[in-house]
Amino acid sequence: MGKIQIFAGKGQGKSSAALGKAILAAVSGKRVAIIQFLKGNGLRESQFQRRLEPEIQVFRFEKSDCTFQDLPEEKRAEEVRNIRNGFNFARKVLATGEYDLLILDEVLGLIENGIVEEEELKNILEMRKPQADIILTGTSLSEGIAAMADCISNVELIR
Repeated sequence: MGKIQIFAGKGQGKSSAALGKAILAAVSGKRVAIIQFLKGNGLRESQFQRRLEPEIQVFRFEKSDCTFQDLPEEKRAEEVRNIRNGFNFARKVLATGEYDLLILDEVLGLIENGIVEEEELKNILEMRKPQADIILTGTSLSEGIAAMADCISNVELIR
């Protein structure tokens, strides 16, 4: 049975930990997808990203180079539509089971920013194929999402 793992907290390194898991999965022959949310430039089209493919596919639906919080109010509505497209793509990926590992990078921030409801995220997590592993990252973790996880790592900033 696939597992749900969460890297949450105010410390740095949540996305890096998830990327490390992606590399380990790809090395063992698994198909991996990363969908980035709220990342600004994120892992944009780059030489590094192209070297990850086809074993690790990286998707980003936001159009702005700025992080969501830095966008002017009038641009946020457009980005919310783009982010929701990415969220709907995650739903499709989980329903089809075409990947063995799906990383939803900063997806917990979508709830925190009011872009998606907790129930929406819970619903797509429930629809995953039994063998699929999912990694969620973000700062704030709700009790409802935490209850669904098999493993939670709290990333805390000490200094």
